[in-house]
Amino acid sequence: MTDNISAEQLRLLIERVERLEEEKRGISDDVKDVYAEAKSTGFDVKTMKAIIRLRKMEKHHRDEADMLLETYLQALGM
Repeated sequence: MTDNISAEQLRLLIERVERLEEEKRGISDDVKDVYAEAKSTGFDVKTMKAIIRLRKMEKHHRDEADMLLETYLQALGM
């Protein structure tokens, strides 16, 4: 009996993951569409992605990354 319950639970979990993976693919396609729209409107997608990456960071991490970048640029004479 426990084998049937475990098998059923496993099947349900796998099906949930499969549904979520499908949703994730759909969302990924939507994101690509938004970037394509931005590009067709004249926006630079690479810069937009950089901004999104920076907005995800906490301010102190962003400040630290900026200081480190500036230090490296100065070391290279740029």
